[in-house]
Amino acid sequence: MNKDQVESRANEAKGKAKEVAGKASGDKSTEYKGKAEKHSGKAGAVLSDVNGDLKDSKKEKQ
Repeated sequence: MNKDQVESRANEAKGKAKEVAGKASGDKSTEYKGKAEKHSGKAGAVLSDVNGDLKDSKKEKQ
């Protein structure tokens, strides 16, 4: 895992924690912010995975 992947996974986990905290407290704003952060982290992780795969395939061709 590279730095971007780790950061994205951390944001995903932090978003999930906010989402759960919002649900538990009944605070819809926190819940929705957590969901947004979770999905943003997940998208960032996927993007980092794709970038890593592209770099690996370029190395194999050389």
